[in-house]
Amino acid sequence: MRIVLFAFVIAARLPAQQITALRFGHMVDASGRSTPDAVIVVQGDTIVSVGSGSRAVPAGARVVDLRRYTAIPGLIDVHTHMTYWRDKANPSVPGPRSKDSVVMAAAANALKTLETGVTTVRDLGASNYTDIAMRDSINKGVMIGPRMFVAGFGLSKLMVPRETTPSVPARGRVRDTAEIRVAIKAQVDAGADWIKMYGSSGSFQNVTGVQTFTDDEMRVAAEVAHSYHKPIAIHSYGESGGRAAMRAGAESVEHPAGVDDATLAEWARTRTMYVPTIDHNRFYAENAALLGYNAKQVAELDSFRLLNLATARRANAAGIKLAMGSDAVYWMFGENTRELGWFVKAGMSPAQSLATATTNAAELLGLPTKLGKIAPGFYADIVAVEGDPLRDINVVIDKVRWVMKGGLVVVDKRTP
Repeated sequence: MRIVLFAFVIAARLPAQQITALRFGHMVDASGRSTPDAVIVVQGDTIVSVGSGSRAVPAGARVVDLRRYTAIPGLIDVHTHMTYWRDKANPSVPGPRSKDSVVMAAAANALKTLETGVTTVRDLGASNYTDIAMRDSINKGVMIGPRMFVAGFGLSKLMVPRETTPSVPARGRVRDTAEIRVAIKAQVDAGADWIKMYGSSGSFQNVTGVQTFTDDEMRVAAEVAHSYHKPIAIHSYGESGGRAAMRAGAESVEHPAGVDDATLAEWARTRTMYVPTIDHNRFYAENAALLGYNAKQVAELDSFRLLNLATARRANAAGIKLAMGSDAVYWMFGENTRELGWFVKAGMSPAQSLATATTNAAELLGLPTKLGKIAPGFYADIVAVEGDPLRDINVVIDKVRWVMKGGLVVVDKRTP
């Protein structure tokens, strides 16, 4: 067994002119199509051709024999918190504070994410712009990790009078639309790819879902984000906040469990994507003792997870597009793709579930011609799994054996 374990390196890549042919037993995608004896030809960070059989191997190409495995596109997790790190052995001890220390610690989260076959993430909220520092380190090749799209500080509502507590718009703590405008500009100026807004209460063991920003404030936030050519994701654990976020024109709404059928029917006519993050409540409940949650809180987490699953089932039936988001924090990294199993429980076929982490997610990120498929011109983000993902989604969750991101092999767990 060989696993890439180096977090901070100058990434070694084949010479730009080197042609590599990857041979797989099968190649499958979210359309449900399966190609036997697949050959994927890669040059640099890009796929240049896809074919089948020996004739598809270019003369002089370096050949990598992966015919024991099935190829799927590199997966996309559209809701993570990569810089949230804690030691599972000492969970009560706070994580590091300085920007450099946080990024160094988060390197482990990045590697565990790659091992799940996730080659791209959308990271929705971090302190001190550690997410931007981490993204830039990965892009420069001095850190091994998934491709990152980041949001800086998420916008949260200050519910106290102005004279009592000063707001800090640069850090996302705002009271009104004027401060929302300042906060969004601050994230854009810092280098954020996305804007994140917390439209309701609810986080960790708290599943209350009380709407915090008004409908109008969410609308203004979306308008301001779009004026800077930035998409916006709005967090809402509850029905009213989820409806308001969808109507505001957010590109995605996160965790809106309990949304009614009339709202779902309206939602299906928009381009707003639904990111349920069902599995993260499972993680909190299973790790309650380590996280210090009591029995009542665990019961509430379990109840919310069931409501979230039921809402995802109704949303899928209504024709709303869903995207896979783990909402991974702490030691949940390495479990990023367990969300796919919940989508199958919600009534999706394995292919439809795979779409949430490939084509749907790529569409949400605005990169449908670069991510989410194995096709010429796309990034060479390719995952080898053992088994048939179109018959059993657990193959994707549990049997990743080899991962290429942008033409670079970042995980190799093949047995000799």
